Amino acid sequence: MGAVLVVAYLPTVAVGMTLGPLLDRLRRRDLMIGADVVRAAVFFTLPFTSSPGAIVALAAVAGLANGFFRPAVYAGIPNLVSDEELPAANALLQAMENVSWAIGPILGGLLTAAAGPHAAYWINGVSFIVSAFLIARIPSRMLQSETALTRGHWRDLSDGFLVVMRSRALLAVLIAWGIACLGIGAANVSEVFLAKNTFHAGDFGYGLIYGAIGGGLVLGSFAGSTLLERIGPARTYAGGLVLMALGFGGAAVSPNIWVAAACAAVGGVGDGAAIVCNAVLVQRGAADEMRGRALTLVMSATFLATAAANGIAGALLNTVSPRWIWGGAAIAYAVAAAVGYLLAREPAHAGATVEPAH
Repeated sequence: MGAVLVVAYLPTVAVGMTLGPLLDRLRRRDLMIGADVVRAAVFFTLPFTSSPGAIVALAAVAGLANGFFRPAVYAGIPNLVSDEELPAANALLQAMENVSWAIGPILGGLLTAAAGPHAAYWINGVSFIVSAFLIARIPSRMLQSETALTRGHWRDLSDGFLVVMRSRALLAVLIAWGIACLGIGAANVSEVFLAKNTFHAGDFGYGLIYGAIGGGLVLGSFAGSTLLERIGPARTYAGGLVLMALGFGGAAVSPNIWVAAACAAVGGVGDGAAIVCNAVLVQRGAADEMRGRALTLVMSATFLATAAANGIAGALLNTVSPRWIWGGAAIAYAVAAAVGYLLAREPAHAGATVEPAH
């Protein structure tokens, strides 16, 4: 199980660190369709596979396809809608994704219990074919204004690094969300132990907290869109991260599972708003011909931070209460809020005049 979880996200890191320029040099629509076809093939193959090693290998192939699909989607959104509609478009995408993540495991569990895992594999494979068909109906020009010219693969890759380092918006996501991901990774690992061992609420308690966070994510996605338009990215981003700190920090000191779930829902709202800000900041912070590699780089770095926190929290759980780990995560969110606000806010206009000295 650990190997399957690792190969699910590790290829995304590899894509971001080594193959990001392909998202700008190749047609994004073709990459998305290709990724869907590959993922469909993986799940159509799984029913005929029984070896654990083969299952892990197929999961790695699906993870590699994910590493191309997701950044291509977010890189293409600014070409589909106007800049004014960008927050709402990202909010809708995030909300639907969060609903799918909440409902999918429940449906998958019921389907597996009733008909075995093979039925779930077949249905999942068909879903990717449907996705590829729908994406094929979008003209390529609507997902990409132009394909970037290459100066050589490694020069293209270094150009992506420079774009991130020179953009305050991209640095806000890279650094602030990287700090937040340390808390997210630690909280994710200890979540089940907080519910079962600390609050003695069993599987029901774990499901309650998980569902509360998921519901908060959906609400936060739409709230983030509205707040971005009214108060701007810096305040929305910092506010979302502060809500995460208050919500998950409150859950850490809660007297029972019900209060913890309510606090987790508040944290989920902040999480949803911050994720919408992440997408908008990166999309607006990089030109179209550089957006793909910028997205993959930022995603890779934050995935690595999450993975590192997973390992550290897993080791700490042997000796440290889950309450302390969630409390530490809340501190990470608070620090991320301060960093995010400082980096995401608009700099003072350089055009301001200064009176000459007499």
